[in-house]
Amino acid sequence: MRHSSGGRTAIRFRAAGCLLLCAHLLLVGWLTLRPLDVPWMTAANFELFAGIRADLALGPAEAVRRIGGALLLLAPLGVLLPMAGGRLLVSSWSSMLRTVTAGALISLAIELGQTGVPGQVVDVDSLLLNTLGVGLAHLLVVPGVRARLRRLPEARYRRTARAGDEAPGGTTPTITRVGIAP
Repeated sequence: MRHSSGGRTAIRFRAAGCLLLCAHLLLVGWLTLRPLDVPWMTAANFELFAGIRADLALGPAEAVRRIGGALLLLAPLGVLLPMAGGRLLVSSWSSMLRTVTAGALISLAIELGQTGVPGQVVDVDSLLLNTLGVGLAHLLVVPGVRARLRRLPEARYRRTARAGDEAPGGTTPTITRVGIAP
């Protein structure tokens, strides 16, 4: 069920989410799919956790930079995808599942796109870390923001009801019953 109260505010919120989502995806595409001029290339990594072990072997500072970079690359999608979707009254688990699945598919598309780009190397650990970053960002931000946004219309309605005014959306129109035509 889509959140419909607020009218223009909800539309602006979704439009901002779509705009920020497109801007972020363009930035990610430029960072990950542009050709690089490198003197040598490593082989593609199809072994799970091999890249993470190699990053950890480089030392703590380099490991944090590389692993953190992979976690943060697509992490904004964990917030921007639900924002662009505009759903407020939705199960937390279904939202998490949809967002993480979309993040994993976007990460997979990037990795597949890198197969034909000079200087870019396919890494299965990047797919794993990118997806984990999307999930963590969603888990840390979206449920709290949704809960706060759900409380706002109720608080407005309670204030309005105390003042003796009508509900925020106005009165509900009634439709007279029409019989079946002969």
